[in-house]
Amino acid sequence: MGQRPAHVKPPAHLSKSPPVPKPEPMVRGEEPDPERLDPVRYGDWEYKGLAVDF
Repeated sequence: MGQRPAHVKPPAHLSKSPPVPKPEPMVRGEEPDPERLDPVRYGDWEYKGLAVDF
């Protein structure tokens, strides 16, 4: 990105943005049935025997 021209100043009431915190890693519990695919991971949900997507 380029530099702002010297005569252009930010408004006095604006402050610097605070740094964005790093997200904590998500810890998932053990899979209830390791033979089935995880619907959260693969995006498919089963409803009455049919795969549905939201």
